[in-house]
Formats: sequence, C-alpha cells, structure tokens
Amino acid sequence: MPDIEPTLGSALLARARRAISMALGLEVAAPVEHPAFAERGASFVTLKKDGELRGCIGSIQQRRPLGEDIDENAEAAALRDHRFPPLTADEWPLVSVEVSLLSRPEFMAFASEQDVLERLEPGVDGVILFEGCRRATFLPQVWEQLPEPRAFLGRLKQKAGLSADHWSDNMMVATYHVDKFADPD
Repeated sequence: MPDIEPTLGSALLARARRAISMALGLEVAAPVEHPAFAERGASFVTLKKDGELRGCIGSIQQRRPLGEDIDENAEAAALRDHRFPPLTADEWPLVSVEVSLLSRPEFMAFASEQDVLERLEPGVDGVILFEGCRRATFLPQVWEQLPEPRAFLGRLKQKAGLSADHWSDNMMVATYHVDKFADPD
C-alpha cells in the first residue's frame, strides 16, 4: 500500500468519481494523476445513497496498479454489484463515494473459533474468511453495524454461504487494515 500523504485521498475520490461518470456516459473532468496510481494496490469502492449502501466492490490482493484497481472497482460498484440495480445517471448526483485502501492480508494462527473472536479488533480489522472454495470479506467499516465479534463473524460466515454457527478445522482467517477516504457529508 502506498504511503498515505495529504493529496492521496482527494485524488482517489476524484479518480473513482471520474470512472463512474465515464461508465454512465456523462461528461468527465480531466484525469487526476498521482504517483501512487502506478504502484500495486488493493481497494474497495463503496457507494452510498441517503446514507444506505448502494454498491461496494473491491480487491483483496494487490495485483494491479492502484489507479486501474480504483477504475475497475468504481465502475463495478456502480454497475455490477449483484445486490443492486445498475446506478443511473439521474441517481449519480445523490451518491457519495468512499474509497478504502487495503493493507496486505495477514493469515491468523488460531486454536479455535473462540481464539479468533478474542483476537479480532472491532473497528480496526477487516476480515477474510476461507473454507474450501468459499470466501467472504468484511471491511473494518462493517463493525459499525455489527460491533460484537460473534455477530460479525457469524454474518461473515453467512456471506460465505455457511451457517452462522459453522466451524471446522479447515477454516482460515486473515485480517487487514484500511485507510478510508470519503466524500464530505
């Protein structure tokens, strides 16, 4: 993840907004450049309308340049989040944008589910849960809706297609942190 410096947040938000405007076929501002856009990075772009989630798509692994990652995730959050219909040009002025830059995930060594629950840091840890071919993640921001670790982990298991009380020795857990940048309210 690039070092965070003062102009990065506004550049990330401008880049995401430009990608969405282009995808909607609207007039766009001049491209925004920043040295961090050339570095590998992983991001999530979250869209909200009236304070409610309107789209959220991202990358967990730093596999492409950050600028490209922002472009792809912004367009996908606007048009391809399966939980919502595609964003319309009429809605776009009513939507706020948030960009989260992810650190590299670190796998957690643990003895039991209780061990995981005791070690998670609410409000700080993003969590990725793996079991076989199932995988799901929650950004640290999800702790705002699910502040209790057992409820957080249970809902994450459900997102992965498992029951909330499921646990097995094959389960793997990784955590990451984010630097979050959002449109002003």
